[in-house]
Amino acid sequence: MNELVLDEYVVLLGEIKQHIRSAQYEALKAVNKELISLYWDIGKLIVERQEGETWGKSVVKRLAEDLQKEFPGIGGFSSQNLWKMKQFYQTYSQNVKLSPLVREIGWTHNHIILTKCKDDLEREFYIRMTRKLGWSKNVLIHQIENQTYEKTLLNQTNFEQTLPVEISSQAKIAIKDEYTFDFLELGDEHSEHQLEQAILSKIEPFLHEMGGLFSFIGSQYRLEVSDKEYFIDLLLYHRHLKCLIALELKIGEFIPEYVGKMQFYLAALDDTVRMEDEKPSIGIILCKSRDKTIVEYALRESNKPMGVGAYRMVSTLPKELEGELPAPEQIAKLLEGVKK
Repeated sequence: MNELVLDEYVVLLGEIKQHIRSAQYEALKAVNKELISLYWDIGKLIVERQEGETWGKSVVKRLAEDLQKEFPGIGGFSSQNLWKMKQFYQTYSQNVKLSPLVREIGWTHNHIILTKCKDDLEREFYIRMTRKLGWSKNVLIHQIENQTYEKTLLNQTNFEQTLPVEISSQAKIAIKDEYTFDFLELGDEHSEHQLEQAILSKIEPFLHEMGGLFSFIGSQYRLEVSDKEYFIDLLLYHRHLKCLIALELKIGEFIPEYVGKMQFYLAALDDTVRMEDEKPSIGIILCKSRDKTIVEYALRESNKPMGVGAYRMVSTLPKELEGELPAPEQIAKLLEGVKK
C-alpha cells in the first residue's frame, strides 16, 4: 500500500471508528431511556395500586420475590429498588420540566440526585450538569457533597453587564464562588508559584474542579504589547462557551487593583489571540479570600467579563450561606443556561 493510499485508508478507518463509537453511544442512550421508562411505569403502577387498594408495604416485598423468580437473569427488582421506583415516580410525575430530563441520565445517577438533593431546583441543576458533563457516579457524589450547586449560584461576576444576553447565563453557570483544591496536597501556607506548579502537576483533577468543560492552553501565557511582555498565570478554553479563560492566582485577599490588571489581559487577548468565531475572553481571579462587598464594587465598573472566586484546600462553605441563594425564579432562569 503506497503512502497516498495509506493516508486515505487512515482517514477512512478514522471515520468508520467515529461512526461505530457514535452508534454505540446512541444505543446506550436508547437502552437507558427504555430502562428509566420501565422503572417509571413500575413506580406509577405501585403508586396507583396502593392509592386505590388497601395494600400495604408487604405487596412490594411480594412483588420483588415474584419478579425475581420470573426474571432470574435480570437485576433491579429487589424490594429496595421497587421502593426507589415508587419514590422516583412520586417525585417527578407532576414536574413537567424534570420528568423528561430524568430519562437522559442513568438510574444510579437519578437515585443519587433524588436522595441527596433538597428540592427540585437543586435536582434540576445536577441532572443538567450530569447530562452535560457526563459525570460518573463518584464524581456526581463528590459534586453534591462539595456543594457545587450553592457555590455556583453564589458566584460574583459582571457577566450580565458585559456579555451578550444569549451567553451570560451560560457563563455564570460556568464560574463557581469557591473551588476546592484538596487534591493538590499543599499546606495552608504556599506561594503563588507553588500553587501554580501544584495545579500543573494535577491538571486533570483541576480542570474537573473548574467545571469539566475547560481545556488547558498554557501556563505563564505570554502576551506582547508595545514590545513589553506580560504573563497570564493560566490560560484555559471553555469548550461550550467557545472563549478563552484567563485565570489569575492570588494567595492573599482580593484587592480592587486585580480587576484593572485582568481588564488589560482580556483586552490584549481579544485583540491579539482570540479567533474571529470565538466569544469575548473571560477572566477569573482566584484568591485565598475576598470581601464580597469589595468584589461587587470592583466589578461594577469593569467593561470586561470576569468573575472573582476563592479557593480552599478543603471544602468550607458555611451552612448559613445557603440562606443567601438567589430567589427560585432567578435560579430557574440561570438553569436554562445549562444546555447540551
